[in-house]
Amino acid sequence: MYDFVIIGGGIVGLSVGMNLGKRFPNASILIVEKENKIASHQTGHNSGVIHSGIYYKPNSFKAEFTRKGNESIVEFCKAYDLPYEVCGKFIVATKESELPLLQNLYQQGLENNLDVEKASAEEIKEQEPHVKCLEGIRVRKAGITDYTKICQKYMDLIQEQGGELKLNTRVIGIKNTEKSKVLETTQGTIETKFMINCSGLYSDFITRLDGFKPPAQIIPFRGEYYKLKSEKNYLVNSLIYPVPNPEFPFLGVHFTRMIDGSVHAGPNAVLSLKREGYKKTDFDLKEFFEIVTYKGFWKLIQKHTNEGMKEIIRSFSKIAFVKSLQQLIPEVTINDVISCQAGVRAQALKDNGSLVDDFLIIQNKNSLHVCNAPSPAATASLEIGKYIVNQISS
Repeated sequence: MYDFVIIGGGIVGLSVGMNLGKRFPNASILIVEKENKIASHQTGHNSGVIHSGIYYKPNSFKAEFTRKGNESIVEFCKAYDLPYEVCGKFIVATKESELPLLQNLYQQGLENNLDVEKASAEEIKEQEPHVKCLEGIRVRKAGITDYTKICQKYMDLIQEQGGELKLNTRVIGIKNTEKSKVLETTQGTIETKFMINCSGLYSDFITRLDGFKPPAQIIPFRGEYYKLKSEKNYLVNSLIYPVPNPEFPFLGVHFTRMIDGSVHAGPNAVLSLKREGYKKTDFDLKEFFEIVTYKGFWKLIQKHTNEGMKEIIRSFSKIAFVKSLQQLIPEVTINDVISCQAGVRAQALKDNGSLVDDFLIIQNKNSLHVCNAPSPAATASLEIGKYIVNQISS
């Protein structure tokens, strides 16, 4: 019997495993992952941004963990010689109507104790000469990294501590005994004193298997990206974001310079018809049925019909997608971009149609469930791991 079993080998589950090993050096720790490698889904499909925390409500988990995580993830990269760059980011207003929203965002950045400053269009052009805007916010500590490599280092450290990893192991049932949990998996049964659910896109499913009703249901949103052709990479030097629409729960299409030097543009946000549906044609009847029979989903649709239709149009029309990009960099043309890998965001949705806008972690007697940890969970992973481990009594 293990002392701890973590379900999910993404960046949050691995951070939890690493921090458990530090706090309980004599404990037996196992990570079970249903794929044949770690970091296969949200972690392995994200844009590699080291976020600052400017977008998140003051005093929320996201604001606190991202601000601290921005520093701790950089220190981790330095300590283990992993690739990173603190290249900074601009959030820019391209319309007069966005200026009050930009000011509100700036004030929120100050409330979150971030290194942010207002920047004029001329100041922005000094670093990003191809951006067209009225003014913006400079976020100095935003950066880029490779979270897959960070995950591999987390795993190396877990194994050095004596922790184990079982791949190709899907949890299909959970039974409770008086002092333990028995996990039924595709590779046999596993018994543990304490279970931690970090299963991302299937976090609500595992919570239900454990006999609890999750406070929200996971709805998968696919984010589709284009990338600039290599000869056009000169158009972007850092990270360039629009002012987010406060009525819509996603950040809008933006430009991200990746750690390998390429430049990705996106993502949009469209409903995925399968939890791990990275292609438009991916479909799972059971999972689709779960989405369309959930009342919270239809309330979400009613709230965001117009924005949702724009996202769908961008999904099927390259012209529409590029027009959104041209709001930031007018020089970008339809011939400058090619489609590339999409990601899927696990977003928790409440019955009333509101998206859970913070990390959601619930604890029971001998289990803990991370029910919502979308972006910026990678940036905040070390802090989330520390927090979770501190909730567990010795």
